[in-house]
Amino acid sequence: MTRKRRRLMILALALLGLGTATALTLSAFRDNIVFFYSPSDLAAKPPGGRTVRIGGLVEAGSLKREGGMTVTFQVTDTARSLPVTYTGILPDLFREGQGVVAEGKLGADGVFTATELLAKHDEKYMPPDVADALKRAGHPGKPGDAPVAAGEEHQTSTLRTNP
Repeated sequence: MTRKRRRLMILALALLGLGTATALTLSAFRDNIVFFYSPSDLAAKPPGGRTVRIGGLVEAGSLKREGGMTVTFQVTDTARSLPVTYTGILPDLFREGQGVVAEGKLGADGVFTATELLAKHDEKYMPPDVADALKRAGHPGKPGDAPVAAGEEHQTSTLRTNP
């Protein structure tokens, strides 16, 4: 075998090994990635039985406790609401009008069955995905604030003092 041919063979084997490693890595990631949706996004393009995360606000007046540890509530992005059921212990900060991220699957009946709930942990924090989804839906981003009409800006003022 000539030198040129041996070099070409080594290069081909290296590329084959790199391609195999890339394919295995991407396959492992695909099984572990959980996508985020707002209720509007989920209604527009259902994920087809995959585990996903939805985020938004717990709609006021929608929280209902069923038998045992099961609760049902609506998650809204102010444009659309999605019914959610969850069986388990609710986070301490979980309540109506607050931000929530739920992980689970959308059933054929249109009800999202959550396996994990994350509640907003203070007044200022909201996961970036939830904040972006609420902004796209015309909500200023803080629970309890009124939605902003399309084309309207949400105005805030800052009080400054001179040192």
